[in-house]
Amino acid sequence: MTVLPADTVFYTCSMHPQVMLTKPGKCPICGMELIAVQKQLSGLSDELKLSDRQIQLANIKGDTLSKSAISEKTVLTATLNFNQMEVSSINSRIMGRIEQLYVKTSGSYIQKGDKLYDLYSEDLNNAKQEYMLAWEKQQQMSAPGIDFKTLLRSAGNKLLLWGLSGDQITHLQENHKKKLTTTFYSTISGYVTAVDIKEGDNIMEGAALFRTASLTTLWAEAQVYASQLAHIDVKGTATVTFPDLPGKTFSGSIAFVNPEINPDTRINLIRINIPNRDLQLKPGMPAYVTISNTSKSAMTLPIDAVIRTGNRSMVWIQVAPNTFKTRIVETGLETDDRIEIKSGLNPGDIVITQGVYLLNSEAVFRNGADH
Repeated sequence: MTVLPADTVFYTCSMHPQVMLTKPGKCPICGMELIAVQKQLSGLSDELKLSDRQIQLANIKGDTLSKSAISEKTVLTATLNFNQMEVSSINSRIMGRIEQLYVKTSGSYIQKGDKLYDLYSEDLNNAKQEYMLAWEKQQQMSAPGIDFKTLLRSAGNKLLLWGLSGDQITHLQENHKKKLTTTFYSTISGYVTAVDIKEGDNIMEGAALFRTASLTTLWAEAQVYASQLAHIDVKGTATVTFPDLPGKTFSGSIAFVNPEINPDTRINLIRINIPNRDLQLKPGMPAYVTISNTSKSAMTLPIDAVIRTGNRSMVWIQVAPNTFKTRIVETGLETDDRIEIKSGLNPGDIVITQGVYLLNSEAVFRNGADH
């Protein structure tokens, strides 16, 4: 760097402030015309004066500090899961052997009334035979002391409890052919998430055969550290994004906050209900959950206006025409591109929001790295 004589002006380049010459001319690096700069004569100063030309080339712009609404946002990693309130299990109501399966793989969509399986069951066949005998006796004869209508209703209720539908029972009356297997139909609609049987299996009463789930709503389950819980507004809105679906954003509500914290990991769990109307979302997908907490009025600046060096934060303010000065500030909440200023500035201060780092570089070159 050129050593300057003790005069009041030196010449520098707005694009290369490390160039400092005693005479006007062109920048030896880029060829631009050098700019005259007033030299500080009283040692180091916390004020920086620039010419109109320098301000224009550096695109330095300021804004008047005022209060605005700001809310803290918490970003959590999450995983999509089935909404357990919409998960169902289809169980056997009677023991028997699976003769034929109509749904063999998970992922299939079944509607209420679809065929699921054919079952051979001695107990069920005996119950159907009892019902047919009671119905035939009612049709053919009337015996004193015997209430065939009650017997028929009792036999029909047993078939209903064992999983037959009213139409199947009516069909027994219309079709007198004895069929050894009985077809069972789905009583719900949804996606099959598990098939726990195969053809030829002997099943017991109460055995789980199929598991189903609806995908109309899903849960985004996110882990939260105990230290974050105090900052989360359980009534706040939640925005969910997915790495696998760039550009798409889903809004949901916090449905559950686990009241128990894992003592080993100090981690809690929250769940967000997400509508899945077009079925784009799939259980198991990774997600990011952003929770916006209650907003408050505060003095805020664009984040780029704040320079952070070590453990302190500072901004540049305009104190006079073409004259700038640094201020140490205390920052608070950060959200999107805004940051809260808790102290160090007053409403009405003109804070530099563009060209901040160019100002800082100029100050460093003039006054040294300890500026």
